[in-house]
Amino acid sequence: MIRTLVTGATGTLGTALRPRLTAGGHAVRATSRSPPKETKGNLDWVELDLIEGTRIRSALENIDVVIHTATAPQGDTAAVDVQGTKRLLKAAEAADVEHFLYPSIVGIDDIPFSYYEHKAVAEKAVEESNIPATIVRATQFYSFIAELLDSVAKLPVWPLPTNVQIQPVDVDTVADVIVDHATLTASGRTDPVGGPEIHSVGELAQTYRAARGLRRPIIRFPIPGKTMTAFRTGQATCPDHRVGRVTWEEWFAERYASEVDETSSRVQSPT
Repeated sequence: MIRTLVTGATGTLGTALRPRLTAGGHAVRATSRSPPKETKGNLDWVELDLIEGTRIRSALENIDVVIHTATAPQGDTAAVDVQGTKRLLKAAEAADVEHFLYPSIVGIDDIPFSYYEHKAVAEKAVEESNIPATIVRATQFYSFIAELLDSVAKLPVWPLPTNVQIQPVDVDTVADVIVDHATLTASGRTDPVGGPEIHSVGELAQTYRAARGLRRPIIRFPIPGKTMTAFRTGQATCPDHRVGRVTWEEWFAERYASEVDETSSRVQSPT
């Protein structure tokens, strides 16, 4: 049985990984700054803070493989993604961890965005470590795109960078790939994992709007700068690696149907 530590285990990717790893025979130790009070399944939960460095050593005791999904795209990325990763690598090396697996993002070498730049620095630290490592880059998750569109859904007009090109993917697809690599043997840099189709933001918004029965007008809102230019020219895509099979339309239809069912159940439940 492979003893596997998952950092950021309450995040989008970490949540998808947990049941897959246990089903694959891993003994999973899940970490988070705020572990759930009530847990399900055969998981060992540990409270861990990569910025403060608390409980890193104890979390790594008797661990074979580390899957480092903890990240802070909307927080202090330098502290979490760079310094936190380096701190974790140092402790993992001292603990004789056999394999360090790092999920990353397609396009971080070519898009001048601070979060991506910090992910690239973290990748370099992983590669320069003495621990055998695997780096799996993926495109943006469907859930991330949906959350962005949720944030503008109530506006009377949706101002969006409609010609930005992205290749979103179902998180379950990425989790499956990572679990396949979660062995005692490192794979180095793997092929990237992308969704089945490349879309413009405008196309994604139109599907979202139709699925929710909304009529808000979508207007092109160009955002200047090198970062958005890189996104517009497809630097966040990997057209030769269309790994995912679930399309945006399929994923969103299922997501929205689930939300409707949950809302209906709450309305019909007796008070």
